Amino acid sequence: MLRMWMYDLAREQTPTAEHLDRMCRMSQEAGYDALGIYLEHRFAYASAEAMGMRAAGRDALTPEMVAWLRREHPNLRLIPFANLLGHMEGFLYASGGENLAEERFAGMQACPSNPKVAAFGRGLLDDVLAAFDDEIVHIGGDETWQLGVCGECKQRDKAELYGGFFGPMAEYVREKGRRPAVWGDMFLDHLSALGSMPKETLIFDWQYFGSPLESARKFVDAGHEVVLSPTVHVYNAPWCHLPQTERNVRDHAAAAAELNAYGVCVTTWEGGLFASYETLLPAIAGCGEILREESGNTPSPTVPPSAPSSLQGEPSLDYSSLTEAPTLLKAYLKAGERHEEWARLMGVELQEAGELFAFSQTRSPIKARLLLYGNPFLLWLRNRQSLLGDSGDKALEILDRAIAFAPDSGHRGVSEFVKIAIQIVRFTQEAAEAYAAGKPGVAAAALAPIRPAFDDLARIAKATHLRIGGSLADVERCAVAKEHVERVMRRIKQYGDGSLGYLPSFETISHPKFMPHDQANWWLINRWANE
Repeated sequence: MLRMWMYDLAREQTPTAEHLDRMCRMSQEAGYDALGIYLEHRFAYASAEAMGMRAAGRDALTPEMVAWLRREHPNLRLIPFANLLGHMEGFLYASGGENLAEERFAGMQACPSNPKVAAFGRGLLDDVLAAFDDEIVHIGGDETWQLGVCGECKQRDKAELYGGFFGPMAEYVREKGRRPAVWGDMFLDHLSALGSMPKETLIFDWQYFGSPLESARKFVDAGHEVVLSPTVHVYNAPWCHLPQTERNVRDHAAAAAELNAYGVCVTTWEGGLFASYETLLPAIAGCGEILREESGNTPSPTVPPSAPSSLQGEPSLDYSSLTEAPTLLKAYLKAGERHEEWARLMGVELQEAGELFAFSQTRSPIKARLLLYGNPFLLWLRNRQSLLGDSGDKALEILDRAIAFAPDSGHRGVSEFVKIAIQIVRFTQEAAEAYAAGKPGVAAAALAPIRPAFDDLARIAKATHLRIGGSLADVERCAVAKEHVERVMRRIKQYGDGSLGYLPSFETISHPKFMPHDQANWWLINRWANE
C-alpha cells in the first residue's frame, strides 16, 4: 500500500531546496513512500511563461529543484499535484489568465468549454511530466463549484462538462506512459462523469470529518483504485486539531485496509496564516507512524457507513468531542518534553476554550477575519462576544502556558499569533466603547497598541519564512492591517466629534470602505454593484 503525505506548496509557501530536503528526510524517517507536492501556480511552468502569463511568483519551485531532490532522495517518490480546472485562481488572477475564467473576477475555476483552457492545461501537464518522473501524476479536479455558470456552460450538463474535460486530460497523461489521478469529491456529485475517465485513473477520496468507507466503495464499485486522503486539521484550527487529525488518519487507514486500497495520502492544507509547517512536521511524522501500524491494530471506522457525516458536510459529534491524540503527541515527545507539552496545549487543550477554538468544519475565523480579508477589525465585528467572554479568558490562560513551554521561537510565534488576535479584539472593544461615549481621543489611544502588535506579527511571519519557507503574504497582511488601524485612528480624530453632523457607528468608521457623508452606507447595502 502506498503511504504518502502531501505538502501544500500553493498556499503561499516559498521553500528553499534545503527546506524541501528537510521534509524529504522526515518523510523517509516516518516511513512514507512518497511526498506529494501540491503545485497550483507555485511551480515555474515554462508553458505559462511562453503564453505571456507571469504566474509562478517569487521563489516558485523550479524543475532544477525537483531534479536535485530526486538525486538527493532516490528512494522517496515525488508525486506532482497539478490543477487544471478548479483551484486555478493563481492563474486566473495573474495578468494573461483573465480570459480563462468561468466568471469574470470571481471564484477559482477555469471554463471547461473554452478550448484555450484545455490547451493551457496540456501545457501545464507537459511541464509537470518533464520535471517529475513518478508514475502518478495528479491532475486535480476538486471543488469545481462553478460548473455551468457561463453562458456556454449553462447549456450543458454538469457531469458532461466535468467528464468531458477531465477524461481527455487523464487520457493525455496515460498516453504519456504515466498514471493519472484525480480528487474524488466532484464525482460524488456527478457520478456519471466517472464513465469518461480511463479505468487506470486513481481516485483520491478525501473525507475530513468521518470515514471514507462509503464514498470510496462507490469508486471501487465503478472499477477504480482509490487512495484515501485524510487531513491534518490545520485550516480549521488556530494551530492544529490533533485529536481529530489522529482519528481521521486512523479512519482512513482502517477503510484502506478493508477496501484493499491502493494507498493513503495524508493531506495538509494552508501553511500560511501563521500555521508554520515547521511546527507541524512531528504531527505529519506521527501520521506516518499510524500508517505503518498493522491493519489488525488499526481501529475500525467509527462513523456508521450508512450515514457518514463527511458526506453530509458536518463534523460528526464523535469527532467534535475527541480529546486524545496519543500517537501524535508521542511524535512530539521524540523532539522533547517541551515540544510535547506545547503541542498538547495548542492542539488539544485549547479546544476546551470552546467557540472559535473548538473543532469545526470551516476555516478558522481567527486567521481569516484578522488577516485574510484586509480588515483587521472584522474579527471584532463578527466574533467579539466569544473573545471578550469566558472563552477568550480561558484561551488566553492556555496560550500563556503554551508560550512558556514553547521550545523555540517558531513554536512560540504560533501561540503569540493567537494571543495577539484576542488582545486586538479587546483593544478594539475598549476603543468602540470610548467612541460611543463621545471620547474620540480615548478611543484613538485605545487602538494605539494594535500598531506594534502587527509589527510583532510581521516579525514572526518573516522569521517563519526564513526558517521553513513560510508565507510572505502574511508579512504584507500585517503591514496592510497596521496601515488600516492608523487610518481608523485618523478617522476617529477627524470625525469622532460629530463634525459630519452625524456620528458613524464604530463598525462603519472602522470599515475599509467607510465614506464620509455616506450616512446610509450605500457601499454596504448595495452589494450587487460589487458583483
